[in-house]
Amino acid sequence: MTSILVSNDDGIYGPGLLPLKRALHRLGEVTVIAPDRQWSTSGHAKTMHKPLRIQQVTLADGSPAYSSSGAPSDCIALAILGFLPRQPDLVVSGINLGANVGHDITYSGTLAAAFEGTVSGIPSIAASLNTYEEGDFAYAASFVARLARKVLAHGLPRNVLLNVNVPNVPREEIAGVEITRLGKRLYRDKLIRRKDPRGRDYYWIGGPRPTGDAGEEGTDIWALASHRVSVTPIQLDMTDQGFIEELKAWRIGA
Repeated sequence: MTSILVSNDDGIYGPGLLPLKRALHRLGEVTVIAPDRQWSTSGHAKTMHKPLRIQQVTLADGSPAYSSSGAPSDCIALAILGFLPRQPDLVVSGINLGANVGHDITYSGTLAAAFEGTVSGIPSIAASLNTYEEGDFAYAASFVARLARKVLAHGLPRNVLLNVNVPNVPREEIAGVEITRLGKRLYRDKLIRRKDPRGRDYYWIGGPRPTGDAGEEGTDIWALASHRVSVTPIQLDMTDQGFIEELKAWRIGA
């Protein structure tokens, strides 16, 4: 039977995890190993300086799952390195509360779990819903399950994962599916300085939620603005091939 590993960065009780598990259950045996707390914007963190713990829990539908004290990437590593009796055939991370588009992929714990699966040679999908409030996770989950069926049938190139972003609009307003490239995310972070009770400075990195350039056709940000599901192939090799020869011409030396 096909083995599917599900994780996320919103935590074991994140709103998008159970709908995803239910939708994928039709494709094979689904095991959930997710963080025991929120890990949003954690990036591709990996715990090397302390032990990790895994606890069996019960999801809202009564089905068993596992929570880990580690980051999303730890959850995948634990499973692949021996916690599960066999390696999964597919890793699916999500469904994240909030889109992961553009440069978000470098921050995202959702993507980190998929990156970890890809590093280990397992086809992987990261999925997000473009909302920070309530959303139609059922539709997003059904789409991801259909895509997962395709991935299981066709495979993915080594070192490539799929990043899925679903618009949070009524199903009848979904305008289709676009195979996209990364768009340009616009961050408006601010440094907020405050005083603790002893008069010492402490800081928050805050500000409004990020926006993006929706005017560039073919990007993930444009697709969401156009009420289209975005599917972006992401490769782990981030080498700028076009700059190599120019960099050699600098004659940096030793």
